[in-house]
Amino acid sequence: MLAARRMAPTKATHGALTFELLAECSTTRARASLLTLPHGPVALPVFMPVATQASLKGLTPGQLADTSCRLCLNNTYHLGLKPGQAVLDAVGGAHALQSWPHNLLTDSGGFQMVSLLQLATVTEQGVQFRSPHDGSPMLLTPEHSIRLQNSIGSDIAMQLDDVIVTTSPDAARMREAAERSVRWLDRCLAAHQRPADQNLFCIVQGGLDLDLRRTCAAAMVARDTPGIAIGGLSGGEAKSDYCRVVAAVAAVLPPLKPRYVMGIGYPEDLVVSVALGADMFDCVWPTRTARFGNAVTRHGVLNLKNHRYAADFGPIEPGCGCEACRWALDPAPTAQAPTPSHTLRITRAFVHHNVAKETVAAHLLTMHNVWYQLNLMREVRDAILADRFPAYIKDFFAALYPDKASYPEWAVDALAGVNVDLRS
Repeated sequence: MLAARRMAPTKATHGALTFELLAECSTTRARASLLTLPHGPVALPVFMPVATQASLKGLTPGQLADTSCRLCLNNTYHLGLKPGQAVLDAVGGAHALQSWPHNLLTDSGGFQMVSLLQLATVTEQGVQFRSPHDGSPMLLTPEHSIRLQNSIGSDIAMQLDDVIVTTSPDAARMREAAERSVRWLDRCLAAHQRPADQNLFCIVQGGLDLDLRRTCAAAMVARDTPGIAIGGLSGGEAKSDYCRVVAAVAAVLPPLKPRYVMGIGYPEDLVVSVALGADMFDCVWPTRTARFGNAVTRHGVLNLKNHRYAADFGPIEPGCGCEACRWALDPAPTAQAPTPSHTLRITRAFVHHNVAKETVAAHLLTMHNVWYQLNLMREVRDAILADRFPAYIKDFFAALYPDKASYPEWAVDALAGVNVDLRS
Protein backbone atom coordinates (compact mmCIF):
# COMPACT_ATOMS: atom_id res chain seq x y z
CA MET A 1 0.00 0.00 0.00
CA LEU A 2 1.21 3.51 -0.74
CA ALA A 3 2.07 5.62 2.27
CA ALA A 4 -0.20 8.53 3.07
CA ARG A 5 1.05 11.86 1.82
CA ARG A 6 1.90 12.79 5.39
CA MET A 7 4.00 15.85 5.96
CA ALA A 8 5.52 17.88 8.71
CA PRO A 9 2.17 19.41 9.72
CA THR A 10 1.40 22.26 7.36
CA LYS A 11 -0.27 25.13 9.12
CA ALA A 12 -1.69 28.51 8.15
CA THR A 13 -3.49 31.20 10.12
CA HIS A 14 -6.21 33.27 8.48
CA GLY A 15 -8.27 35.71 10.48
CA ALA A 16 -9.37 34.08 13.73
CA LEU A 17 -8.62 30.49 12.74
CA THR A 18 -5.66 28.22 12.25
CA PHE A 19 -5.86 25.41 9.72
CA GLU A 20 -3.40 22.54 10.06
CA LEU A 21 -3.27 19.93 7.31
CA LEU A 22 -2.24 16.66 8.95
CA ALA A 23 -2.50 14.10 6.15
CA GLU A 24 -3.83 13.57 2.64
CA CYS A 25 -5.12 10.27 1.29
CA SER A 26 -2.64 8.81 -1.21
CA THR A 27 -5.51 7.63 -3.45
CA THR A 28 -8.41 10.08 -3.16
CA ARG A 29 -8.53 13.82 -2.48
CA ALA A 30 -9.51 13.30 1.18
CA ARG A 31 -7.73 15.30 3.88
CA ALA A 32 -7.43 15.09 7.67
CA SER A 33 -6.92 18.45 9.33
CA LEU A 34 -7.21 20.37 12.57
CA LEU A 35 -9.20 23.60 12.61
CA THR A 36 -8.58 25.83 15.62
CA LEU A 37 -11.32 28.40 16.25
CA PRO A 38 -11.89 30.94 19.05
CA HIS A 39 -13.82 28.38 21.12
CA GLY A 40 -11.42 25.49 20.63
CA PRO A 41 -10.12 22.92 18.15
CA VAL A 42 -12.27 21.01 15.66
CA ALA A 43 -10.97 17.89 13.93
CA LEU A 44 -11.76 17.72 10.20
CA PRO A 45 -13.59 16.25 8.34
CA VAL A 46 -16.54 17.22 10.52
CA PHE A 47 -20.32 17.04 10.47
CA MET A 48 -22.07 19.98 12.14
CA PRO A 49 -25.48 19.40 13.77
CA VAL A 50 -27.99 22.16 13.08
CA ALA A 51 -29.39 24.06 16.06
CA THR A 52 -31.31 26.52 13.89
CA GLN A 53 -32.83 28.71 16.60
CA ALA A 54 -30.01 28.28 19.16
CA SER A 55 -31.29 24.92 20.31
CA LEU A 56 -30.91 21.45 18.90
CA LYS A 57 -34.36 19.89 19.14
CA GLY A 58 -34.29 17.04 21.62
CA LEU A 59 -30.92 17.65 23.31
CA THR A 60 -29.63 19.92 26.05
CA PRO A 61 -26.35 21.75 25.37
CA GLY A 62 -24.61 19.33 27.72
CA GLN A 63 -25.99 16.30 25.91
CA LEU A 64 -24.91 17.78 22.57
CA ALA A 65 -21.41 18.30 23.94
CA ASP A 66 -21.40 14.68 25.17
CA THR A 67 -21.77 13.49 21.56
CA SER A 68 -18.30 15.06 20.97
CA CYS A 69 -19.79 17.96 18.99
CA ARG A 70 -17.45 20.96 19.03
CA LEU A 71 -18.99 22.95 16.18
CA CYS A 72 -22.71 23.34 15.51
CA LEU A 73 -24.80 25.64 13.36
CA ASN A 74 -27.24 28.45 14.18
CA ASN A 75 -29.24 30.44 11.63
CA THR A 76 -28.94 34.20 11.35
CA TYR A 77 -32.34 34.66 9.71
CA HIS A 78 -34.21 32.95 12.54
CA LEU A 79 -32.19 34.51 15.38
CA GLY A 80 -32.60 37.92 13.77
CA LEU A 81 -36.37 37.49 13.93
CA LYS A 82 -36.41 36.00 17.40
CA PRO A 83 -34.97 36.76 19.94
CA GLY A 84 -33.67 39.66 17.83
CA GLN A 85 -30.47 41.68 17.80
CA ALA A 86 -31.24 43.68 20.96
CA VAL A 87 -31.59 40.52 23.06
CA LEU A 88 -28.46 39.00 21.51
CA ASP A 89 -26.48 42.14 22.36
CA ALA A 90 -27.89 42.22 25.90
CA VAL A 91 -27.05 38.58 26.67
CA GLY A 92 -23.62 38.73 25.03
CA GLY A 93 -24.25 36.63 21.93
CA ALA A 94 -25.52 33.19 21.02
CA HIS A 95 -22.94 31.25 23.05
CA ALA A 96 -24.31 32.79 26.24
CA LEU A 97 -27.92 32.58 25.05
CA GLN A 98 -27.73 28.79 24.62
CA SER A 99 -25.07 28.01 27.25
CA TRP A 100 -22.77 26.60 24.58
CA PRO A 101 -19.02 26.80 25.37
CA HIS A 102 -17.89 25.39 22.03
CA ASN A 103 -17.83 26.74 18.48
CA LEU A 104 -20.75 28.08 16.45
CA LEU A 105 -21.20 28.64 12.72
CA THR A 106 -24.00 30.88 11.52
CA ASP A 107 -25.66 30.61 8.14
CA SER A 108 -26.27 34.07 6.75
CA GLY A 109 -29.95 33.63 5.94
CA GLY A 110 -29.40 33.31 2.19
CA PHE A 111 -30.67 29.75 2.10
CA GLN A 112 -34.07 31.02 3.16
CA MET A 113 -34.33 32.57 -0.30
CA VAL A 114 -34.87 29.03 -1.52
CA SER A 115 -36.70 27.45 1.40
CA LEU A 116 -39.00 30.44 1.99
CA LEU A 117 -39.09 31.76 -1.56
CA GLN A 118 -42.75 32.70 -1.39
CA LEU A 119 -41.82 35.13 1.40
CA ALA A 120 -38.77 36.69 -0.29
CA THR A 121 -37.88 39.14 -3.05
CA VAL A 122 -34.25 39.53 -4.18
CA THR A 123 -32.73 42.79 -5.42
CA GLU A 124 -29.18 44.15 -5.56
CA GLN A 125 -29.83 45.81 -2.22
CA GLY A 126 -30.64 42.56 -0.46
CA VAL A 127 -33.48 40.17 0.32
CA GLN A 128 -36.89 41.42 1.39
CA PHE A 129 -38.49 38.79 3.63
CA ARG A 130 -41.84 38.58 5.27
CA SER A 131 -41.60 37.22 8.75
CA PRO A 132 -43.21 33.77 9.03
CA HIS A 133 -44.15 34.78 12.59
CA ASP A 134 -46.24 37.89 11.93
CA GLY A 135 -45.88 38.78 8.25
CA SER A 136 -43.89 41.93 8.95
CA PRO A 137 -41.23 42.94 6.39
CA MET A 138 -37.54 42.33 7.03
CA LEU A 139 -34.83 43.53 4.67
CA LEU A 140 -31.75 41.35 4.92
CA THR A 141 -28.82 43.10 3.28
CA PRO A 142 -25.19 41.91 3.36
CA GLU A 143 -24.49 44.62 5.92
CA HIS A 144 -27.46 43.67 8.11
CA SER A 145 -26.56 39.98 7.91
CA ILE A 146 -23.03 40.73 9.11
CA ARG A 147 -24.24 43.05 11.89
CA LEU A 148 -26.55 40.30 13.11
CA GLN A 149 -23.76 37.74 12.98
CA ASN A 150 -21.43 40.12 14.82
CA SER A 151 -24.08 40.31 17.56
CA ILE A 152 -24.52 36.53 17.52
CA GLY A 153 -20.76 36.18 17.97
CA SER A 154 -20.39 32.98 15.97
CA ASP A 155 -16.89 31.63 15.42
CA ILE A 156 -17.64 31.27 11.71
CA ALA A 157 -19.98 33.69 9.95
CA MET A 158 -21.19 33.09 6.42
CA GLN A 159 -21.55 35.81 3.80
CA LEU A 160 -25.01 36.62 2.50
CA ASP A 161 -25.18 35.02 -0.94
CA ASP A 162 -27.76 34.99 -3.72
CA VAL A 163 -29.13 31.45 -3.68
CA ILE A 164 -31.31 29.92 -6.36
CA VAL A 165 -32.17 26.28 -6.88
CA THR A 166 -29.54 24.37 -8.85
CA THR A 167 -32.18 22.92 -11.15
CA SER A 168 -33.26 26.36 -12.42
CA PRO A 169 -33.18 26.47 -16.24
CA ASP A 170 -32.51 30.23 -16.19
CA ALA A 171 -28.81 30.49 -17.06
CA ALA A 172 -28.86 34.29 -16.95
CA ARG A 173 -30.33 34.28 -13.43
CA MET A 174 -27.73 31.70 -12.36
CA ARG A 175 -24.90 33.92 -13.61
CA GLU A 176 -26.48 36.95 -11.95
CA ALA A 177 -26.63 35.06 -8.64
CA ALA A 178 -22.97 34.01 -8.82
CA GLU A 179 -21.77 37.51 -9.72
CA ARG A 180 -24.03 39.15 -7.13
CA SER A 181 -22.70 36.79 -4.46
CA VAL A 182 -19.19 38.14 -5.14
CA ARG A 183 -20.41 41.73 -4.86
CA TRP A 184 -22.27 40.90 -1.66
CA LEU A 185 -19.11 39.32 -0.25
CA ASP A 186 -17.31 42.63 -0.76
CA ARG A 187 -20.09 44.38 1.15
CA CYS A 188 -19.92 41.76 3.92
CA LEU A 189 -16.16 42.22 4.25
CA ALA A 190 -16.54 46.00 4.45
CA ALA A 191 -19.22 45.69 7.15
CA HIS A 192 -17.46 43.03 9.25
CA GLN A 193 -16.56 44.52 12.64
CA ARG A 194 -15.04 41.47 14.35
CA PRO A 195 -12.37 39.96 12.07
CA ALA A 196 -10.07 39.36 15.05
CA ASP A 197 -12.44 36.87 16.70
CA GLN A 198 -14.97 35.91 14.01
CA ASN A 199 -14.18 34.23 10.70
CA LEU A 200 -16.12 35.27 7.60
CA PHE A 201 -16.43 32.50 4.98
CA CYS A 202 -17.31 33.15 1.35
CA ILE A 203 -19.74 30.93 -0.60
CA VAL A 204 -19.11 29.76 -4.16
CA GLN A 205 -22.24 29.79 -6.32
CA GLY A 206 -22.87 28.95 -9.98
CA GLY A 207 -25.43 26.15 -10.08
CA LEU A 208 -24.42 23.13 -12.16
CA ASP A 209 -22.34 25.18 -14.62
CA LEU A 210 -18.75 24.12 -13.88
CA ASP A 211 -17.20 27.04 -15.75
CA LEU A 212 -19.37 29.48 -13.82
CA ARG A 213 -18.50 27.71 -10.58
CA ARG A 214 -14.76 27.98 -11.33
CA THR A 215 -15.08 31.65 -12.26
CA CYS A 216 -16.98 32.38 -9.05
CA ALA A 217 -14.46 30.36 -7.03
CA ALA A 218 -11.55 32.34 -8.48
CA ALA A 219 -13.22 35.62 -7.54
CA MET A 220 -13.99 34.36 -4.03
CA VAL A 221 -10.46 33.00 -3.49
CA ALA A 222 -9.04 36.38 -4.49
CA ARG A 223 -10.85 37.93 -1.48
CA ASP A 224 -8.78 35.71 0.84
CA THR A 225 -11.43 34.81 3.40
CA PRO A 226 -10.41 32.36 6.17
CA GLY A 227 -12.56 29.57 4.72
CA ILE A 228 -14.59 28.77 1.62
CA ALA A 229 -18.01 27.16 1.23
CA ILE A 230 -19.61 25.49 -1.76
CA GLY A 231 -23.24 26.57 -1.69
CA GLY A 232 -26.47 26.15 -3.59
CA LEU A 233 -26.38 22.35 -3.66
CA SER A 234 -28.69 19.71 -2.19
CA GLY A 235 -31.54 21.47 -3.97
CA GLY A 236 -32.95 18.64 -6.04
CA GLU A 237 -30.09 18.12 -8.48
CA ALA A 238 -28.99 14.61 -9.43
CA LYS A 239 -26.33 13.19 -7.13
CA SER A 240 -24.04 12.78 -10.12
CA ASP A 241 -24.30 16.52 -10.80
CA TYR A 242 -23.69 17.27 -7.13
CA CYS A 243 -20.48 15.23 -7.22
CA ARG A 244 -19.27 16.94 -10.40
CA VAL A 245 -19.66 20.35 -8.79
CA VAL A 246 -17.97 19.41 -5.51
CA ALA A 247 -15.05 17.76 -7.30
CA ALA A 248 -14.58 20.66 -9.72
CA VAL A 249 -14.71 23.39 -7.08
CA ALA A 250 -12.63 21.58 -4.45
CA ALA A 251 -9.89 21.09 -7.03
CA VAL A 252 -9.39 24.85 -7.44
CA LEU A 253 -9.55 25.87 -3.76
CA PRO A 254 -6.47 26.72 -1.66
CA PRO A 255 -5.07 23.69 0.19
CA LEU A 256 -4.64 25.44 3.55
CA LYS A 257 -8.20 26.61 4.08
CA PRO A 258 -11.27 24.64 5.21
CA ARG A 259 -13.77 23.61 2.51
CA TYR A 260 -17.41 23.56 3.60
CA VAL A 261 -20.16 21.93 1.52
CA MET A 262 -23.44 23.31 2.80
CA GLY A 263 -26.59 21.30 3.48
CA ILE A 264 -25.19 17.75 3.19
CA GLY A 265 -25.95 15.01 5.71
CA TYR A 266 -26.75 11.56 4.30
CA PRO A 267 -23.94 9.21 5.38
CA GLU A 268 -23.00 8.06 1.86
CA ASP A 269 -22.98 11.69 0.69
CA LEU A 270 -20.57 12.57 3.49
CA VAL A 271 -18.15 9.74 2.72
CA VAL A 272 -18.10 10.45 -1.01
CA SER A 273 -17.77 14.21 -0.48
CA VAL A 274 -14.75 13.71 1.77
CA ALA A 275 -13.17 11.60 -0.97
CA LEU A 276 -13.76 14.51 -3.38
CA GLY A 277 -11.84 16.90 -1.11
CA ALA A 278 -14.43 18.49 1.21
CA ASP A 279 -13.94 19.04 4.96
CA MET A 280 -17.12 20.37 6.58
CA PHE A 281 -20.82 19.55 6.30
CA ASP A 282 -24.15 20.37 7.95
CA CYS A 283 -27.73 19.15 7.60
CA VAL A 284 -30.97 18.99 9.58
CA TRP A 285 -31.71 15.47 8.32
CA PRO A 286 -30.24 13.37 11.17
CA THR A 287 -32.21 15.24 13.84
CA ARG A 288 -35.35 15.70 11.76
CA THR A 289 -35.53 12.01 10.84
CA ALA A 290 -35.11 11.12 14.53
CA ARG A 291 -38.37 12.93 15.25
CA PHE A 292 -40.07 10.61 12.76
CA GLY A 293 -38.84 7.54 14.63
CA ASN A 294 -35.82 6.75 12.46
CA ALA A 295 -32.42 5.61 13.67
CA VAL A 296 -29.37 6.10 11.44
CA THR A 297 -27.09 3.05 11.60
CA ARG A 298 -24.16 1.63 9.68
CA HIS A 299 -26.60 -0.78 7.99
CA GLY A 300 -29.03 1.94 6.97
CA VAL A 301 -32.00 3.73 8.50
CA LEU A 302 -34.24 1.78 10.90
CA ASN A 303 -37.85 2.89 11.21
CA LEU A 304 -38.50 2.02 14.84
CA LYS A 305 -42.22 2.73 14.43
CA ASN A 306 -42.38 -0.58 12.59
CA HIS A 307 -44.12 -3.30 14.64
CA ARG A 308 -41.22 -5.69 14.03
CA TYR A 309 -39.33 -3.83 16.79
CA ALA A 310 -42.08 -4.18 19.41
CA ALA A 311 -40.30 -7.11 21.09
CA ASP A 312 -36.73 -6.32 19.98
CA PHE A 313 -34.75 -5.96 23.21
CA GLY A 314 -31.43 -5.10 21.62
CA PRO A 315 -29.92 -1.60 21.66
CA ILE A 316 -30.73 0.88 18.91
CA GLU A 317 -27.46 -0.16 17.24
CA PRO A 318 -25.19 -2.87 18.66
CA GLY A 319 -21.71 -1.56 19.31
CA CYS A 320 -22.75 2.10 19.14
CA GLY A 321 -21.09 4.37 21.70
CA CYS A 322 -23.89 6.91 22.08
CA GLU A 323 -25.43 7.41 25.50
CA ALA A 324 -28.71 5.78 24.45
CA CYS A 325 -27.01 2.63 23.15
CA ARG A 326 -24.31 2.22 25.77
CA TRP A 327 -26.42 3.10 28.79
CA ALA A 328 -26.71 0.07 31.06
CA LEU A 329 -27.27 -0.39 34.75
CA ASP A 330 -26.56 -3.67 36.44
CA PRO A 331 -28.50 -4.29 39.67
CA ALA A 332 -26.27 -4.18 42.71
CA PRO A 333 -25.23 -7.68 43.81
CA THR A 334 -26.84 -9.05 46.97
CA ALA A 335 -26.31 -12.15 49.09
CA GLN A 336 -29.33 -13.71 47.44
CA ALA A 337 -28.24 -12.68 43.93
CA PRO A 338 -24.46 -12.23 43.87
CA THR A 339 -24.51 -12.18 40.05
CA PRO A 340 -26.96 -9.80 38.40
CA SER A 341 -29.51 -11.75 36.39
CA HIS A 342 -30.25 -9.05 33.85
CA THR A 343 -29.15 -5.70 32.52
CA LEU A 344 -31.39 -2.68 32.21
CA ARG A 345 -30.89 -0.78 28.96
CA ILE A 346 -32.56 1.38 26.34
CA THR A 347 -33.95 -1.04 23.75
CA ARG A 348 -35.51 -0.82 20.33
CA ALA A 349 -38.71 -2.09 21.94
CA PHE A 350 -38.70 0.82 24.40
CA VAL A 351 -38.21 3.35 21.61
CA HIS A 352 -40.93 1.66 19.53
CA HIS A 353 -43.30 1.76 22.51
CA ASN A 354 -42.81 5.51 22.94
CA VAL A 355 -42.18 6.77 19.43
CA ALA A 356 -45.77 7.69 18.58
CA LYS A 357 -46.75 9.34 21.85
CA GLU A 358 -43.78 10.39 24.00
CA THR A 359 -40.99 12.87 23.30
CA VAL A 360 -38.46 10.60 24.99
CA ALA A 361 -38.20 8.51 21.80
CA ALA A 362 -37.27 11.54 19.70
CA HIS A 363 -34.80 12.56 22.39
CA LEU A 364 -33.07 9.17 22.39
CA LEU A 365 -33.00 8.89 18.60
CA THR A 366 -31.64 12.42 18.24
CA MET A 367 -28.88 11.56 20.68
CA HIS A 368 -28.09 8.43 18.71
CA ASN A 369 -28.24 9.99 15.24
CA VAL A 370 -26.02 12.94 16.13
CA TRP A 371 -23.49 10.61 17.71
CA TYR A 372 -23.59 8.36 14.64
CA GLN A 373 -22.84 11.25 12.28
CA LEU A 374 -19.97 12.55 14.39
CA ASN A 375 -18.54 9.07 14.87
CA LEU A 376 -18.75 8.44 11.12
CA MET A 377 -16.55 11.48 10.56
CA ARG A 378 -14.21 10.29 13.32
CA GLU A 379 -13.82 6.93 11.58
CA VAL A 380 -13.26 8.65 8.23
CA ARG A 381 -10.59 10.88 9.76
CA ASP A 382 -8.81 7.95 11.40
CA ALA A 383 -8.85 6.06 8.10
CA ILE A 384 -7.30 9.02 6.27
CA LEU A 385 -4.58 9.38 8.89
CA ALA A 386 -3.78 5.66 8.58
CA ASP A 387 -4.01 5.84 4.77
CA ARG A 388 -6.69 3.17 4.64
CA PHE A 389 -9.51 5.41 3.47
CA PRO A 390 -10.20 3.54 0.19
CA ALA A 391 -10.59 0.30 2.17
CA TYR A 392 -12.82 2.13 4.65
CA ILE A 393 -15.03 3.36 1.81
CA LYS A 394 -15.48 -0.19 0.53
CA ASP A 395 -16.31 -1.50 4.01
CA PHE A 396 -18.76 1.36 4.55
CA PHE A 397 -20.72 0.65 1.35
CA ALA A 398 -20.61 -3.12 1.96
CA ALA A 399 -22.30 -2.60 5.33
CA LEU A 400 -24.87 -0.17 3.95
CA TYR A 401 -26.03 -2.12 0.87
CA PRO A 402 -26.95 -5.82 0.48
CA ASP A 403 -24.61 -6.39 -2.47
CA LYS A 404 -22.36 -4.52 -4.89
CA ALA A 405 -25.03 -4.50 -7.57
CA SER A 406 -27.12 -2.30 -5.26
CA TYR A 407 -24.48 0.42 -4.94
CA PRO A 408 -25.77 3.72 -6.37
CA GLU A 409 -24.21 4.50 -9.73
CA TRP A 410 -23.56 8.11 -8.79
CA ALA A 411 -21.33 6.96 -5.91
CA VAL A 412 -19.56 4.33 -8.03
CA ASP A 413 -18.82 6.90 -10.74
CA ALA A 414 -17.75 9.68 -8.36
CA LEU A 415 -15.38 7.40 -6.48
CA ALA A 416 -13.95 6.03 -9.72
CA GLY A 417 -12.99 9.63 -10.46
CA VAL A 418 -10.75 9.61 -7.39
CA ASN A 419 -9.26 6.17 -8.09
CA VAL A 420 -11.55 4.00 -5.94
CA ASP A 421 -13.14 1.03 -7.73
CA LEU A 422 -16.08 0.46 -5.42
CA ARG A 423 -17.13 -2.83 -6.99
CA SER A 424 -13.70 -4.47 -7.15
